Amino acid sequence: MADTPTTGRETRSDAAWRAALTPDQYRVLREHGTERAGTSNLLAEKRPGTFTCAGCGQPLFEQETKFESGTGWPSFFAPIEGAVATSVDRSHWMVRTEVHCARCQGHLGHVFEDGPAPTGLRYCMNGVAMQFEPAA
Repeated sequence: MADTPTTGRETRSDAAWRAALTPDQYRVLREHGTERAGTSNLLAEKRPGTFTCAGCGQPLFEQETKFESGTGWPSFFAPIEGAVATSVDRSHWMVRTEVHCARCQGHLGHVFEDGPAPTGLRYCMNGVAMQFEPAA
């Protein structure tokens, strides 16, 4: 059974976010940074379980939606319903679709239309923005 997203919006002061997150997590989640490709320990994660937001704990992706994209970032073909939101990202002289946590608005990564069936989408996520909770 899939986890359901947490209801309600997570709001904290900048000081509270800095205290709760590591410097790398803060840079990615709050400042829209990107981790270096190939550095996430979540790339090799294959156990049953759920990937959650490192900022607020919101369940984001189930393991069975993860796939090997060869990009160097954890990739998924579908999020848990209602767990993420998107916006237009016009940074770096291009237009992309940014993915962020629906609860705390933390930056997770981007979604592209070059993924596998059944969705054709590739949610290319920063591993540092997530944590993994193994299934019980």
